[in-house]
Amino acid sequence: MPTVELDEKTIRRLDGLREEDESYDELVTELINIYEAEELTLFHGGDEY
Repeated sequence: MPTVELDEKTIRRLDGLREEDESYDELVTELINIYEAEELTLFHGGDEY
């Protein structure tokens, strides 16, 4: 697995989004899933006339 280095500001933002015992890995996975779902919705939303 690749290693990602985050600056302190990003870590504080992630800490604000984490729930109780949620790990950074779980949070990032959730954020990626949300991003992909929204991207898919926007992509398909433009296909309808």
